[in-house]
Amino acid sequence: MKRVHALIPQFVFILSLSSLSFGQSTAGSVVPSDEEIRKILAGRLGTHSDHIGIVVGVIEPGGRRIISHGSFGKDDKRAVDGDTLFEIGSTTKVFTALLLADMAQQGELALTDPVAKFLPPGVKMPERGGRSISLEDLAKHQSGLPRLPSNLDAGANPKNPYASYTVKQLYDFLSGYQLPRDVGAQFEYSNLGVGLLGHVLALAAGKDYEMLVQTRICRPLGMNSTAITLSENLKARLATGHDGMFEPTPNWDIPTLAGAGALRSTPNDMLAFLAAQLGYKDSGLAPAIAVTLGKRTPSNPGMEIGLGWLMRPKKGSEIVWHNGGTGGYRAFAGFDRKARIGVVVLANVSTPGGVDDIGFHLLDPESPLLPHDSPLVRPPSVHTEIKLEPEILDLYVGKYQFVPNYFMTITRQGNRLSAQLTGQGPAEIFPENKTDFFYGAVDAQILFKVEEQGRVKGLVLRQMGRDQFAGRIEGNIENLQEWFGHREKKVNPGLFDKYVGRYQLPNNAVFTITREGDRLYAHQTQKLELFAESETVFFLKDFDGQIIFETDVTGPAKAMILRQGSSDIRAPRIPDQHAE
Repeated sequence: MKRVHALIPQFVFILSLSSLSFGQSTAGSVVPSDEEIRKILAGRLGTHSDHIGIVVGVIEPGGRRIISHGSFGKDDKRAVDGDTLFEIGSTTKVFTALLLADMAQQGELALTDPVAKFLPPGVKMPERGGRSISLEDLAKHQSGLPRLPSNLDAGANPKNPYASYTVKQLYDFLSGYQLPRDVGAQFEYSNLGVGLLGHVLALAAGKDYEMLVQTRICRPLGMNSTAITLSENLKARLATGHDGMFEPTPNWDIPTLAGAGALRSTPNDMLAFLAAQLGYKDSGLAPAIAVTLGKRTPSNPGMEIGLGWLMRPKKGSEIVWHNGGTGGYRAFAGFDRKARIGVVVLANVSTPGGVDDIGFHLLDPESPLLPHDSPLVRPPSVHTEIKLEPEILDLYVGKYQFVPNYFMTITRQGNRLSAQLTGQGPAEIFPENKTDFFYGAVDAQILFKVEEQGRVKGLVLRQMGRDQFAGRIEGNIENLQEWFGHREKKVNPGLFDKYVGRYQLPNNAVFTITREGDRLYAHQTQKLELFAESETVFFLKDFDGQIIFETDVTGPAKAMILRQGSSDIRAPRIPDQHAE
């Protein structure tokens, strides 16, 4: 029997339009009271508070406060508090981006400097179309580099997947990699890219990454408990990490790609970091902070990215944020500059549900919380592995496509199947019946869809309550006609003129529909093509979502509905205004 446990977040593959689905809120909303927050934490942990803890830190015009619930671990009943140490995972990336901005402000380098300028002479940095990858490209996740290097064998030591990855391996990967798209063409979240950025900044400064963070960020801000290498005092304050089955799990070591996720910190230290972002503390870092929050580019739909920080809209304001996770921890840090409110949430358990919803809810009360039976408090299902003959496994070997440029590749070695998503390493999957397989690294399943005649037409990736369909590719991938269960239908392009216009989303954002010849497009922060499955219902090949137009026989559409899963968001048409 094999138990599924959340262990390596980079295997998570969730395509979502939920970032467009922000609820309404009042600008400058007051963060809930300590008592209300404590109820949220108690409900989230349920019966696991005897060995798992969550700490929330809040900074607002009235001061700072810490609200906590739970304990260090099963064998350590100390209550977690503001000085408890947690791994913060990818939240490290905003520190790396701030280092870049500060070094640029000090004239030590330029944001536009090519990465190759700082690497040893024998290392070949990938280029495309005569365009070099710059330091800024790495910080904005638009370098074209994959999420992880293909020569990082996370499966060799899944409980500490980055520990054995060396600088030589990094250089070997870069020297042999060919970029799949132009530099700057699109956002693609990359642990490799920001890990490389941290490495390059250390080379440029002649100091290791940890020393750079401590001397240029932590000491000026009084963050004395943020580190990678832990003193005896910090070790004593480190909460035990727990996997998705709520069992203790080893800490992660990330020596080569430290800038992507190696830092450990406390709620009090993270509040000091947010105080600098909000202007409560004058540390000399204000010019660099302004750079990280300045020039933006589109990231996920409905969001933007500065240097490191992500931004999502809020009525009358915005939330600046980043999250993080390792094998035993989850982290969230975010703030509303207009309201001058910041929130940090740290937990010593690694589950797909995470703590992001708590952070967003405290910054925007209309942003919903996960239900109490969310993945944080509900252990993943337990699956039982069976044995299948190699000839059955061979039926599933092949390539499957979710959306353009995102594929699942299934391979067989002996009696084992592995699944590999674009930009990620392979992960073994285990059969529980003839068509259904489960991961050993995350709480997810792969369900193969087999027609009566035995042909495998596709697979479904089931994760966190959502199913995502990938059609099997046979021959030219352009002939693939099924996307997330939707089929494209030819309709009269003349109908599109009725839909062209501007539509008002509940969060005050405007959704624009345009027509170019026989094609229909939706715009918010990105331009996405729409594909008809009926005369009024359209779907996206980039994300699992639909747009449904409300219309009558004559005249323009009255409204559009953005549908994702069971959630419908209605956006009325803005009268007498049309897309440009």
